[in-house]
Amino acid sequence: MADARVLILNAGSSSIKFAVFDSAFEEQVQGLADGIGGASRLIVDGAETEIPFIDHKAALSAILNALADRGITAGSLTAIGHRVVHGGRNLTAPTRITPEVRAEIAECTPLAPLHNPHSLAAIDTMGELAPDLPQFASFDTSFHATNPDVATRYAIPRMIETKGIRRYGFHGLSYAALVRRLPDLSGDKLPARLLAFHLGNGASLCAIRGGQSIATTMGYSPLDGLTMGTRSGGIDANAVLRLVEDNGLERTKAILNHESGLLGLSGGKSDMRKLMLDPSADSAFAIDHFCYWTLRHAGSLIAALEGIDAIAFTGGIGENATAIRARILRGLEWIGVRMDPDANEARQMALHCQSSAVKIWVIPADEERQIAMDALTLMPEAT
Repeated sequence: MADARVLILNAGSSSIKFAVFDSAFEEQVQGLADGIGGASRLIVDGAETEIPFIDHKAALSAILNALADRGITAGSLTAIGHRVVHGGRNLTAPTRITPEVRAEIAECTPLAPLHNPHSLAAIDTMGELAPDLPQFASFDTSFHATNPDVATRYAIPRMIETKGIRRYGFHGLSYAALVRRLPDLSGDKLPARLLAFHLGNGASLCAIRGGQSIATTMGYSPLDGLTMGTRSGGIDANAVLRLVEDNGLERTKAILNHESGLLGLSGGKSDMRKLMLDPSADSAFAIDHFCYWTLRHAGSLIAALEGIDAIAFTGGIGENATAIRARILRGLEWIGVRMDPDANEARQMALHCQSSAVKIWVIPADEERQIAMDALTLMPEAT
């Protein structure tokens, strides 16, 4: 498909990220429809326009119009690829969206109530606006389908576990892209035992052996694991029950997902850049907490890997916060990590010294291109 073009959509509650890739997987256009249902705007390749979007359908119509203005009409597109957060037990690989697949995504809504409904809205709307275009879904959970049962099963009665209460893991598209890109960027084969750090407003770690996930820090939902921008990370279930007793269910959900993490610890800042510029004791403690729990979980995943050959950082913090990377890598010197400070400050891709027993890489996040590759790889099956 020499002239293929695929539109990638990542729908959230009030925004839709989008990009168009050609058959060589080069990005042609990228942008964001933001503020859906409120003070909305459309950003295309950095150019911003205030446009009212009353709902996702209006936002997607504006995106298609903006693309048409740039010569990319619905008729010139080959396919649409969607990021879907949760695929549950059954959707463990990229797939074409059929009525049966759509129904399965809807079945997973109780597992991702803040995410899957918006993906479904985008899928349904594009089915109306461009009914002839095949649509494909790539799932954030699918990369972790290779985790062994001992890693995914909670120690709860089977009757409850069969209702979907288990560890799934997330950020899978980011990790899949990292596994794909690392050999090309490093000029070497993929490390056998790789510890990947996806550090951003949402943060997780993944133990990757032979290119496959064997353990990760997020669990039933993206709330578990590391200290994050506004999410608490790991917290004792009885503490959650106490919060529910004191505050009610809906208020507790808001506290744990939107008012905790760096935001709760610092007293108001969830952005790592702002925290690092703030001299207050609360901001310093929030950074300490983030680094400490990242290292605690790193030790756990190194044990799952039974050793380590390489580390890779990705995500907004992982790629850009040189001081945070340095603190984490200093905390891993016990496994033979030796960082080159000059390479770190210069934001180079390879951060390891010659004497380091563990290679250290920084790999830019590439989730949209991963979705495009998934869709176009499946296209022969769709035609």
